[in-house]
Amino acid sequence: MRKGYPIATGVIEGACRHLVKDRMGITGARWGLKGAEAILKLRSLKISGEFENYWEFYEQQEFIKNHLDKYAEPIFFVS
Repeated sequence: MRKGYPIATGVIEGACRHLVKDRMGITGARWGLKGAEAILKLRSLKISGEFENYWEFYEQQEFIKNHLDKYAEPIFFVS
């Protein structure tokens, strides 16, 4: 603020309301820090249109982490 930079604009405030407040402010909802952070990360991926790409990457990583070493010959995803 000392340097005169805007701390918020209508666009930023609208995005924050859409991303955060509309989800976190649901009546009766109680959020812990980890749960709220996880939901906001997924919500931002969905809103940005990147959820499908993220989910494909996530599934590949989970397969590698949990299953790949159980096969005699490695199986790789083909997109």
